[in-house]
Amino acid sequence: MRVIHIAPVFAALTLIVVDAGRASSQTLASASNAQAKSQVIAASFTKFKSLSVEKRGIKKSKYLKVESTPVVKANPADYSGTYEIADLGFAMHLRVDRSGKVEGDGYEPLNSDPAIRRVFTLRNGKIEGALLTATKVYAGGYTERLEGAFLNRATFESPTDKGSVRFGLGTLGRPIQVSGNTLDKFFYDATPESAKGESR
Repeated sequence: MRVIHIAPVFAALTLIVVDAGRASSQTLASASNAQAKSQVIAASFTKFKSLSVEKRGIKKSKYLKVESTPVVKANPADYSGTYEIADLGFAMHLRVDRSGKVEGDGYEPLNSDPAIRRVFTLRNGKIEGALLTATKVYAGGYTERLEGAFLNRATFESPTDKGSVRFGLGTLGRPIQVSGNTLDKFFYDATPESAKGESR
C-alpha cells in the first residue's frame, strides 16, 4: 500500500494565501495614506474670508471662498502635461504612464528673480490616487523632495457666485522668497491640454 504525504502541499498553499493577504493589506494602507495626505494638501489650499467695513455711511464688503478637492483620475496617464505658475516663473512637465510612474522636468526662479531659472529633473516619481511624490534633482546633484496633490480649486467671490474652477497641482515645500513674498505652498495651473479635472 502506497502512502502519499500531502501535508506539505497544504502548508505551501496556506503560505501563499497569507502572503497575498499581507500584500493586499499593504496596498490598502498605502492607498489610505495617500488619500489622507491628499486631503491635508487640499485643506491647505482652502480658505474663506468675509469682511464688511462701514466708513462714513458707506459699507464695503470683501468675500472670498476657495474650496480645494483632490482629483483622482481613472487612468493616471491623463495627468500628463504641463503645469505652471506663469507669473512667478515656475513650471513642471509631467509624463505619466498607466501604472502611475512619473517622469518629468521643470524649472523655478533662482534668487527671487523669475528671469533667472534653475532646472531640475524628476526621479522616482509616482502617483497614488491624487498624490504625486518624486525627488527633484538639480544641477550638481542637489535633491529635494516633491509632494503634491492634483486638485480642483473652486473660487467664489460672493455668497451667490456660482464659482469658477481651476485644475492643477498643489505642492507644499520649504519657504522661499518670490517677488518679495515668502511662499511655502504653490498651485501650478494645468495648461489647457491637462486642465480637465475629474472629481470623485
